[in-house]
Amino acid sequence: MRFHLFFSELREAFLMAIQSISGHKLRSSLTLLGILIGVFSIILVMTAIRALQGNIEREMTQMGTDTFQFQRFPAIQVDDDMESNEKYLRRKKFYLKDALALKERVTLARHVSASSERVLGEVRSQFRKTNPDVSFRGYSPESFETRNLVAAEGRSLVQGDIDAVRRVAVLGAELAKILFPHSTPIGDWVQFNGIRYTVVGVLEPKGSIFGRSQDSFMAIPISTLMNLYGRETPITIQIQATSRATFDDTIEQSRGVLRTVRRVPPGEGDDFEIMSNDSLITQFRSITLAVRAGAGVISSIALLAAGIGIMNIMLVSVTERTREIGIRRAIGAKKRSIMTQFILEAVVLCELGGVVGIILGILAGNLAAFALGTPPVFPVDWALIGLAVCSLVGIGFGTYPAWKAANLDPIESLRYE
Repeated sequence: MRFHLFFSELREAFLMAIQSISGHKLRSSLTLLGILIGVFSIILVMTAIRALQGNIEREMTQMGTDTFQFQRFPAIQVDDDMESNEKYLRRKKFYLKDALALKERVTLARHVSASSERVLGEVRSQFRKTNPDVSFRGYSPESFETRNLVAAEGRSLVQGDIDAVRRVAVLGAELAKILFPHSTPIGDWVQFNGIRYTVVGVLEPKGSIFGRSQDSFMAIPISTLMNLYGRETPITIQIQATSRATFDDTIEQSRGVLRTVRRVPPGEGDDFEIMSNDSLITQFRSITLAVRAGAGVISSIALLAAGIGIMNIMLVSVTERTREIGIRRAIGAKKRSIMTQFILEAVVLCELGGVVGIILGILAGNLAAFALGTPPVFPVDWALIGLAVCSLVGIGFGTYPAWKAANLDPIESLRYE
């Protein structure tokens, strides 16, 4: 019986709050605008980041399973000062002899690959030619495994191609489609910088990353590339562990071997970086965390200003309805009922602004995702957090006006004009 009475009073207070808000549409709209902006900004940022993060993390897994890579520069360089850049530029480049040493000494590795992206240029076939933006690369046979590249037609490069310094090529899916729109490229030729190569394979498509296609390239044996550009051509080294269980041990063993090969003195830091899918994603998440924190601070300021506005409007509302409050108290309304009504009115105002802000934030956030071709997302957790924060703002800034209304003297209130 007591619960039924409580819910009955709550329902009545809610309906009166709605009636009061609808009776002052312009004032209520201006009041909830601050809440709307605060919630909109945080939901917009969280929606956009979540949509982009999910897609980017999928795209960042460009290396094969349990694979890591040695490089001179950090994968994501946060500090962009001249001193840091000079430090990285002074580091030794990686050469084929480094990869061969690692292949010989790293016993925990399944594959050690060497690759080099030499130039961008135009590729021709007997049917068509491309724009001069195709990546020309040299790969070892292991590169296809460490880069998670799978042949859709024909084959990838084999050790015989390397040993014989053959002029053969494997094409990315997009490049093959451009050059051979109506026939299979296997066994046909392509030409780069005046040199012809026989096509032996076409790879499965990988899509794009950061707006750049991963399928517009041709790969030739790395020995053939070295024959063209010299043995001192810089390379990229990737290593694949035998399993996830040995991944960390493989990194440490490879790191030790590479420090020895590059003659890094004991006690000094590495003169190279180690990048893996996991480390890349971790760095990206640390950057988005800072963006989230910034959006949270901005939204908190907007919500604080909106809360102060709500308190001000509610105090004005108490003054305007003083006589109404006196009548209600005279006919037996309790202080609790008066407080409940005014707090609910503040909460409903905040929730209305919050709901509109969430809807607009999700729509605007997904526009960025749509522009980059990523699937839309609905951040349920942040939507619920937004509604909860709106309720807290309503309760926090509506309590004092509600207390003031509930503690008005009934007799003085009835005399109020």
